[in-house]
Amino acid sequence: MTDQKLPHRSDHGRVGAERIARPDTLTPADRYQELFVAVQTQRVFADSKTFVDCAPRGDPEQILDAYRAQCATADFELGRFVQQHFLPPEDHTSHYVSDPGQSLKDHIDSLWPVLTRHPHEHPANSSLLPLPNDYVVPGGRFGELYYWDSYFAMLGLAESGRHDLLRAMADNFAYLIDTFGHIPNGNRSYYLSRSQPPVFALMVELFEQHGVRNAIHYLPQLLQEYSWWMEGADELRPGECHRQCVRLEDGSLLNRYWDDRDTPREESYLEDVTTAAQSSRPHHEVYRDLRAGAASGWDFSSRWCDDGGLASIRTTAILPVDLNSFLYKLECQISLLSKAHGQHEQAQLFRQRARDRHAAIDRLLWNESAGAWLDYDWQRGTPRKALNTATVTPLYVQLATRGQARRVSEALRARLLEEGGIGTSECRSGEQWDQPNGWAPLQWLAIRGLRHYNDSLAEEIADRWLCTVSDLYQREGKLVEKYDLVSRPGGTHGGHGGEYPLQDGFGWTNGVTRRLLHEDPGHKAHRARAAHRKRG
Repeated sequence: MTDQKLPHRSDHGRVGAERIARPDTLTPADRYQELFVAVQTQRVFADSKTFVDCAPRGDPEQILDAYRAQCATADFELGRFVQQHFLPPEDHTSHYVSDPGQSLKDHIDSLWPVLTRHPHEHPANSSLLPLPNDYVVPGGRFGELYYWDSYFAMLGLAESGRHDLLRAMADNFAYLIDTFGHIPNGNRSYYLSRSQPPVFALMVELFEQHGVRNAIHYLPQLLQEYSWWMEGADELRPGECHRQCVRLEDGSLLNRYWDDRDTPREESYLEDVTTAAQSSRPHHEVYRDLRAGAASGWDFSSRWCDDGGLASIRTTAILPVDLNSFLYKLECQISLLSKAHGQHEQAQLFRQRARDRHAAIDRLLWNESAGAWLDYDWQRGTPRKALNTATVTPLYVQLATRGQARRVSEALRARLLEEGGIGTSECRSGEQWDQPNGWAPLQWLAIRGLRHYNDSLAEEIADRWLCTVSDLYQREGKLVEKYDLVSRPGGTHGGHGGEYPLQDGFGWTNGVTRRLLHEDPGHKAHRARAAHRKRG
């Protein structure tokens, strides 16, 4: 890594950025008020996300005025009114069709154009936040850019030779940080109040490895993202918290997931209202914890709940293993790049912050009896009992000792390894980030994390996951968001549970699978062929 002049902020995402007007950050709930509530509570659309992704056919203020003038009339029909004034988002699911005989690798390569969106496609006055460059979406109901999803999709884009999309997405993420101060959950106005697992530091490493752009180019954005996550930390006294930051009684500083709003998620409005009604806690607390659970990317999991199901969710009370591991990586990356740029005081500052976080992670999150890292309930002062696959993240960012890595490997093999890959948790809660589902990002974190410590379990997980994905592809001609790793009569099945149906596409499954295929050119998954056409 060589010393280089840092770019001015305006250099990032400059292609097309000058054509982007000031982003409209009003959310659909803010904009449409009682009309929004009526549409969501009366189930005009089967999926709560559909309305918040609609584009208005006219001026939003005039639409709201028209609703207020007409809603009390005898012949008013809400569904007809919505159809008249809103254009539903395009349904892309029918495009996910593989040609008979197409290999799994070729299918993934051919899907990137299908999953690519373009700046000129951004409709006016919708919730979609415009971006300067092309970007890849997950697929299905998810027609926008997502933060941590994109990193795992990028793994496959690199192996497919799509460095043009890698470069475009790199500049899009820099643009989001420059514009909003952080990377939101996704490029929708209703996602602006939260982020997702902070993996931008991992992205810039990938950009440099593949010659897309030098990592040091993004040092200003890495610093800005860090400032967003750590806002208010310096003023905290022991036992206090503020937004994402928690100062423990012993003075340790760790982070939690958070959302700045405490209202129902707009994309899951009725679902959240229903969940809060089942809780004895103040509804605004439940809403905040649901939103924070969505910020984690694990929406939802028993990981965030007490024993009372989703209504007992307590995300903001939990210090997660993965979040703090990713922030450790961010601190290390800033220190490394600062040193390369000759900013030695800043490099030393962040080196010390990384050491302090490492010590806190070992002290509070490492559980010797479990032989694993466990999330920590800071409000109750106790570790969470349940093991989940986030325990591999310290291996991924290489903060584990050899002994800790060995213990984690033993725990994974004994408690989470399934026929189809590495499981998400040990609990069958009905939520999608629990048994029996397996997720591509967790497979990659486990595989790469274990490889850092030369553990053979990594190759077992990679083999089982490739067999899982190729088996379903061979029978149904598609890749999906998540997979059932446990119940396999008649072959692999797509995962289930959660708030919405199984989605086809699928960005991060494509990315991780494409990377693993590249790394193992002799694996039998290369011989899998789509037997017939099947629409998702």
